Amino acid sequence: MSLTPDDPRLLTPGPLTTSHETKAAMLYDWGSRDAAFLEANVRVRQKLLEIAGATSTHVCVPLQGSGTFAVEAALGTLIPRSGKALVLVNGAYGQRMNKMLGYMQRAFLVQESSEDSPPDLETLQQTLANDPLITHVLAVHCETTSGILNPVEQIAEIVAQHKRSLIIDAMSAFGAVPLDAKQVQFDAVMASSNKCLEGVPGMGYAIIHRKKLEQSKGNAHSLSLDLHDQWQAMEASSQWRFTPPTHVLIAFDKAIEQFEKEGGVAGRNARYSENCRTLISGMADLGFEPLLPPERQAPIIVTFRMPADPTFDFQTFYDLVKERGYILYPGKLTDAPSFRVGCIGHVQPTDMQAAVDAMKAALVEMGVASGKPA
Repeated sequence: MSLTPDDPRLLTPGPLTTSHETKAAMLYDWGSRDAAFLEANVRVRQKLLEIAGATSTHVCVPLQGSGTFAVEAALGTLIPRSGKALVLVNGAYGQRMNKMLGYMQRAFLVQESSEDSPPDLETLQQTLANDPLITHVLAVHCETTSGILNPVEQIAEIVAQHKRSLIIDAMSAFGAVPLDAKQVQFDAVMASSNKCLEGVPGMGYAIIHRKKLEQSKGNAHSLSLDLHDQWQAMEASSQWRFTPPTHVLIAFDKAIEQFEKEGGVAGRNARYSENCRTLISGMADLGFEPLLPPERQAPIIVTFRMPADPTFDFQTFYDLVKERGYILYPGKLTDAPSFRVGCIGHVQPTDMQAAVDAMKAALVEMGVASGKPA
């Protein structure tokens, strides 16, 4: 079933627009110990491993809450109190991992680059060579602060050369940007139900190398966020330790089914890439300029610089576009005024063009001649 004209299109990095099939899956109640629900839990965990190309080496541990819960849980479970992390930061989500490590009282260093630049690989090489105490490297696959796609393949090669562990926050890329454990050596990847697999919010998950997880008992700083304990419970009975997000998981199961019908990662990437091209091309016609050059842009979310026209006001623009059925996303850059438009979710290139038309109409109503920045 397709979306109706009255359904808002969420052009955000998640929560995002979901299909009616996914929404409909939540209309029923499920017993958390019922066999049908437990079968769905096993199926979802297995499918996520297949998407990551990790069925023979890793395990999937889901967790209640947002993706941030899964990230914090993975860091606390896998990095021992005696460990030391190197965090590659070029946006808010790398900074968030710094804050988590501070709360956990884990030692860490930061390698920071600007929000429109990937981590410097030579610096990474030198830092790992010079500091043998570093045990883990933390990276963000797609940093949605700007929309940049970070080079996790090259980062993984360097980390492996130095025999350290790599943990990847793949929140806004998993399922739409290729990441195969047989080609990219990682100890953990974290993501959530409400991103590129087009489920609804309420569940995160970590795909963790089995041997590393087996060695992590006792590391966690929190019972609720102990992924080793969560994994042990699921291995024993397929059950969650605490009340599971039943409706979220069933909707996610349905969303993954649709993902597979679309052609998996390749199919999802193709649609999102066309969404992104349609958006950038249409916005260029209105004078808007993206922050990133094409070679750094992930097909997930695009950051646009604010127009220089003094009559432009983002909140007014946002409200006018929302009235026309499209919900945008505020900017998160620290260095440049901006706003963001997501390319992910159950939306098509035709929706992206319609969103551009809605933004054009909003500019006309505001009396803004062009989206051209200063």
